[in-house]
Amino acid sequence: MTVTYSSQVANARLGSFSRLLLCWRGSIYKLLYGEFLIFLLSYYTIRFIYRMALTEDQQVMFEKLSLYCDSYIQLIPISFVLGFYVTLVVTRWWNQYENLPWPDRLMNLVSGFVEGGDEQGRLLRRTLMRYANLGSVLILRSVSAAVYKRFPSCQHLVKAGFMTPAEHKHLEKLSLPHNTFWVPWVWFANLSTKAWTRGRIRDPVLLQSLLTEMNTLRTQCGQLYAYDWISVPLVYTQVVTVAVYSFFLACLIGRQFLNPAKAYPGHELDLVVPVFTFLQFFFYAGWLKVAEQLINPFGEDDDDFETNWIVDRSLQVSLLAVDEMYRDLPPLERDMYWNDPEPQPPYTAASAQSRRPSFFGSTFNISLHKEEMEFQPNQEEEEEEGAHSGIIGRFLGLQSRDHHLPRTSLKTKLLLPRKEVLLHEGQPDNLGGARKSCRDQEDSKAWKMKGEDAFKFAGLYGRSGYHSAPQTPLSSTPMVFPPAPSSPHRVAGVDSTIKDQSLQPGTPGTKKSFELLPECPGASVEHLELCHIKRKTVEFNLTDMSEAPESHLREPRPQPTSNVHTILQDHDPYWALENRDEAPS
Repeated sequence: MTVTYSSQVANARLGSFSRLLLCWRGSIYKLLYGEFLIFLLSYYTIRFIYRMALTEDQQVMFEKLSLYCDSYIQLIPISFVLGFYVTLVVTRWWNQYENLPWPDRLMNLVSGFVEGGDEQGRLLRRTLMRYANLGSVLILRSVSAAVYKRFPSCQHLVKAGFMTPAEHKHLEKLSLPHNTFWVPWVWFANLSTKAWTRGRIRDPVLLQSLLTEMNTLRTQCGQLYAYDWISVPLVYTQVVTVAVYSFFLACLIGRQFLNPAKAYPGHELDLVVPVFTFLQFFFYAGWLKVAEQLINPFGEDDDDFETNWIVDRSLQVSLLAVDEMYRDLPPLERDMYWNDPEPQPPYTAASAQSRRPSFFGSTFNISLHKEEMEFQPNQEEEEEEGAHSGIIGRFLGLQSRDHHLPRTSLKTKLLLPRKEVLLHEGQPDNLGGARKSCRDQEDSKAWKMKGEDAFKFAGLYGRSGYHSAPQTPLSSTPMVFPPAPSSPHRVAGVDSTIKDQSLQPGTPGTKKSFELLPECPGASVEHLELCHIKRKTVEFNLTDMSEAPESHLREPRPQPTSNVHTILQDHDPYWALENRDEAPS
């Protein structure tokens, strides 16, 4: 019953839609001709009475009534009310079509998952699809007048082959006061589980996929049942109907052409046919008729759904797919483009003009000169980024790699030797110029290393920017420093500290340790503090080195004074805390 005209409007040409105006089946003329004839007859009846039957005083009274109706007729919001109503109805109509149960996806799963070429396997597949079709017919029979007229009772379904007599008896046993369209879907689920337990369905994942698709169809049937049960609110339909009919009832009086001799405003002409009034009736009343036809698409109108055809098609296709087409495949052969990397299907003479090259994108048509395609340096942008990164970094509490810590701060004092702390705090310069030259030569290089190490090994809450960008500490356990070891050597004299620059064994045993002492040539007793740095204890596993020559071990290793800061860099960050007792006495 659906009117299809897609082929007539496939190409937009002159008069494509105009030709559709000549169609009768499903047209506005077929829907509206009755109401239009009634309106036309009523209009000319009132016009005849006004012109021929009324007296002069009665005509004056009618003319006042006509002017009153014409002035207040625009207060009826017919466009607003009717537009929203038709939009709601059309949306509801399309949603009902999308919920029609089509068994195509389900029959593909049944044909692929339920195995067995014997009679039992064939019976199992056909029964599953028959249950699916039975559930669809039961719900369509409940909402569609055309299907109900075809199957007015369950006995008709038995005679039509959708249900066996035994299944009919099981259905009657339920004796529920509700619609029983859901019963075949329960049978489908139980039979699918039984097929899985008997090995007809190999994997439970396949069973889950089958039941999921079955539940999708069951949901669609439930949606159709809900759309049939819950209609558009009756008050909304009544408001729209009253608005349209009252509007045109007022038009019968207000749109009459009055006597031009009386010079009423807007009535200078005396026309017999009110063209625009008839067009207005045609549009508004036709709009209302569209809503009346689409509000329930399961009737017998020209544009209602072909539910009986859906029933026939679903049963025929589903049984064919799970029975005769089960494992009935054509032989595997090479296609004609087997060795062709770029297959080119041929075109007929009628379709040759539609052949087009591939589309790469709209920008592929842009052409640039050679000099415009060269990259330009971004020096100004890099300088600008560097200038802004420092401000943003300080705002976010981040430490730039190029940013050095100040030479004296509370964070770095603990990481410096005790001698250097005293020097930075203003110790008198009576130690000589050798100390200043020793420090100044490597200051720029070593201080950068110590600054980075200070930030790296400082606690999270002690870093620069911690309070500007609060973060959760990695560990709430307070920092515990190891106990200060007993100093193996103290500054006691010139001969015992400065002259011995060689590797000397410290502790006898399998592991021998040697004290690496720097050499400070030209040191004197009063300048001992300049050359005094932390000694690095190095342990060697000499278990397998018993035959090593002693001369090699006793070879002196000079250490220049200028590498003081470089040696400090290799030590543990807490070396200054461990050797506080090495300060000069």
